[in-house]
Amino acid sequence: MAIPRISVITACYNSAGTIREALQSVVSQAYPALDLIVIDGGSTDGTLQIIEEFKDNISVLVSESDKGISDAFNKGIANASGDLIGILNSDDVMLPGALDAIAQAYDEHTDVYRGNMLLWNDKTGQRVREHPSLHFPKVPLIIHVCHGGTFVTHRAYTEHGTYDTRMKFVMDLDLLTRYSRAGLTFKTVDADIEAFRIGGVTNTPLSAKKEELRYFIKKNGGTYFHFLLYYGGLRLQDMVKRVLDLFDEDFKRKIRYRK
Repeated sequence: MAIPRISVITACYNSAGTIREALQSVVSQAYPALDLIVIDGGSTDGTLQIIEEFKDNISVLVSESDKGISDAFNKGIANASGDLIGILNSDDVMLPGALDAIAQAYDEHTDVYRGNMLLWNDKTGQRVREHPSLHFPKVPLIIHVCHGGTFVTHRAYTEHGTYDTRMKFVMDLDLLTRYSRAGLTFKTVDADIEAFRIGGVTNTPLSAKKEELRYFIKKNGGTYFHFLLYYGGLRLQDMVKRVLDLFDEDFKRKIRYRK
């Protein structure tokens, strides 16, 4: 079987501090069938000048205002020509050998490929490994989304839909839950695909996500009772994390994940 063409979408907005490292991590894969797509939200901080350095490696560049991160992802998917499509955020990095590992796992029957992610505190240097979940219950309290380690076939996006533009926090969990409920096939790829820089929207207060989480649960077949269990469980987890942060900011990840 010929190696698959792989599209990598990087969505960015005013990312001058990290975009070079992100794009370089993709280009340095030296993968011969790479389709690199950059979706910029109309940056004004020098991001576009840095992107210009990679113009010979970029298949598609779109720079315009959008409706949020889900909309940016969908624009990337609409422009993708790969058999497989992955997403790398502009403040994260793709790890060496990632695309080769995904390509080696490729077959004609799997819809979603799920690799490991390293949660990366770039201030302390800590990296811990997160292994992806393959099952998505109605109350997804202990779920490892590993979005940056996930590659989806072009066919799956075409037949089962892309990201919900009403969402800006759990659009990745929603996509995987929908695909799981629809019976798509998932495969684990035992390789480290991405280093995910902690921070950003992951630090958004839980209260700001409440209505989106309610929408997500209802949309995927859950009841208000499921939502109460989910939100209550997340609040408990949040309180535990705050206590563990009193020891040091990496302590909670040392407990939950393996290095």
